[in-house]
Amino acid sequence: MAGVAEVLGRLRALADPARLPGMARSGIGGADVLGVTVAELRALARDLGRDHTLAGGLWDSGVHEARILASMVEEPAAVDGRQLDAWAAGFDSWDLCDQVCQNLVRRTPLAWAKALEWSARPEPFVKRAGFAVMAGLAVADERADDARFEPFLRAVAERADDDRPLVRKGASWALRQMGKRSPGLHARAVETASGLRSAGPGARWVAADVLRELQR
Repeated sequence: MAGVAEVLGRLRALADPARLPGMARSGIGGADVLGVTVAELRALARDLGRDHTLAGGLWDSGVHEARILASMVEEPAAVDGRQLDAWAAGFDSWDLCDQVCQNLVRRTPLAWAKALEWSARPEPFVKRAGFAVMAGLAVADERADDARFEPFLRAVAERADDDRPLVRKGASWALRQMGKRSPGLHARAVETASGLRSAGPGARWVAADVLRELQR
């Protein structure tokens, strides 16, 4: 099994500092960024395999790409709520938030509960994470019936009015993905979005963004 130091060395060998300005312009990365692409991270993750201990060490390193890689090699069944909350508290960019949610959180048994819990939180990246998990479940959980998404629809209706762009974009993402899941959820998503048009400016932005896509 690979150790943390070895994997960090492999990440640094892949790093290209010329990528950093473009990443920064897109809001990608946090405090310690190397300049490694997601495609390169996925290839490395396939080579490493699942490893709960390695994932924890990579996360604790604080390196941006190492944290994304941690979400790719972590074992979903080995994760508990305390770890998920601790990782969510460490989100410092939208890409880290979204990668962890799609690579790991939505695959855990706690995904449905964390989506609702986090979407009610005040911290912008944690609140976005709640919506990101909703979006991921809408796309990937093929066993869930339409009724299971009703709490998510209510959560978006109640929590989408947020003036922070990264949060309202997350709310729109969740509602759009639910609306694409089935004819019944399409109707419910359009109904939910239409109701947001009479709320505050953040909610109205979400309504316009969702209806633009779902009604075209």
